[in-house]
Amino acid sequence: MYGVEVTKLSKRFGTRRVLDEVSFTLAVGDSLAVVGKNGSGKTTLLKILAGLSTPTRGSVTFSNEKKKLDRAEIRNRLSYVGPELTLYDSLTAAENLTFFAAMRGVSLEKDRVDSILGDLQLGGRGGDFYGAYSSGMKQRLKYAVALLNDPVYLLLDEPTANLDDEGKAVVAGIMARQKKNGILIVATNEAGEYGFAEKLIRLGV
Repeated sequence: MYGVEVTKLSKRFGTRRVLDEVSFTLAVGDSLAVVGKNGSGKTTLLKILAGLSTPTRGSVTFSNEKKKLDRAEIRNRLSYVGPELTLYDSLTAAENLTFFAAMRGVSLEKDRVDSILGDLQLGGRGGDFYGAYSSGMKQRLKYAVALLNDPVYLLLDEPTANLDDEGKAVVAGIMARQKKNGILIVATNEAGEYGFAEKLIRLGV
């Protein structure tokens, strides 16, 4: 069974302590909400888990059947949706999907591209440039990219930002499936986004 163990994770920026010995353990079927006021370290924690930042102290261990995963395995099993996920304005939605699929070694046929876009309610818009998308459509395409590798670990930073009610319903479905089939970690201050979670960490208290 896949899992992740975070042990006494701390992060400083100069003299400012953002994270202070955060610890938790999750396995498949677990969901965690990370809450706290702005600047409390929610995004920083997710970036460390996603490999986009390094901790000052502490450790993060991803595993399967108690065997530690290497970086390549983590990259293939983990997806992140947040401000740090940047797609390409000069590529169409379909081209963005194909590009990121190739980076992850995922085979992606046109039918699969159309299916993914349809699931995110972007059907018929695959030929549009990402740069021409609205903020809500851009957020949906980020989810499409994140789901390409059928992730075990899904990290979401403010998951419904820029989404209308229709988009929020789509994301709620994604979160429900991930909660059932994998490990879900969400950073948010919106009660509607963390009421699902069995576990909760409150930062900055």
